[in-house]
Amino acid sequence: MKDDLTQNERVKVLIIGSGPAGYTAAIYAARAGLKPVLYTGPEPGGQLTITSEVENYPGYPAGITGPQMMIDFQKQAERFETDVRYGVVTAVDFSGWPHTVTVDEKTKISAESVIISTGASAKWLGLPDEARLNGAGVSACAVCDGFFFKGQDVVVVGAGDTAAEEASYLSKLVNKVYLVVRRDEMRASKIMQQRVLNASNIEILWNTETVSILGEHSVEGVEVINNQTGTKIILNVTGFFVAIGHKPNTAIFKNILNLDDSGYIITEPGSSKTNIMGVFATGDAQDRIYRQAVTAAGSGCMGALDAERFLAEKEMEVASFSH
Repeated sequence: MKDDLTQNERVKVLIIGSGPAGYTAAIYAARAGLKPVLYTGPEPGGQLTITSEVENYPGYPAGITGPQMMIDFQKQAERFETDVRYGVVTAVDFSGWPHTVTVDEKTKISAESVIISTGASAKWLGLPDEARLNGAGVSACAVCDGFFFKGQDVVVVGAGDTAAEEASYLSKLVNKVYLVVRRDEMRASKIMQQRVLNASNIEILWNTETVSILGEHSVEGVEVINNQTGTKIILNVTGFFVAIGHKPNTAIFKNILNLDDSGYIITEPGSSKTNIMGVFATGDAQDRIYRQAVTAAGSGCMGALDAERFLAEKEMEVASFSH
């Protein structure tokens, strides 16, 4: 791995981000002989680096830790001569072709194609205990981590569709779910609310907020407060799931690429193509529904194949123009 000091270097494929989507895109692009350059971004490995155990990714029968899995992905990408670099893309200019990307506010690179794999970040409540116990009972993904809480009692925080989905999913695995809702109503769609209300082992705590998460090395309880009466109680739980949504890491593409209301990049159905030719979006930066490592990897493959086709068409254009 080397630091990039080259000014106005030209590359065929530039990959922004280093989670499952970015590394899979790199593996495919590298094997196609496109010599991809990948910038890891501020969090090399993405959200999986804060996931302790991954047991739902095919090919790892004994399970694997998130950080180790991302090391494996990186090694595989580098085996095919992907140039993996530490650095953060701070600006993009997609107004002409090749596209111009600025790294760490100083290095400009010309890219014939760009694959965006910047991912998304879970929104957190901002409690100190969240960071301290993250991966030790604190999670922002029930589908990823719910299995580890079979037969136990857990808390889910949130009032939207995400919270309702997480609570419903967990209710099939755990003994009891406390759904902590800040107001006296939920924002979730009617059908999702009904699902929660119909589950016998989900108890909704209305007008309630989290005070602190208890436990030295893992979650041993959660202190909550009723914001109308001021009454505090301790819930004896071993899991704390924050389900207040995700924020895609797409701020630098605002007013350049088409984004939806939540900031996810809009791609053409069935492809990774954005509204700019030669710019492709993969993984959680464009997927607001599934948000799994395996779906991110699949879309990374799509991004690389779409970029390969785009570059082949460009070469044909240039060849016919020169004749």
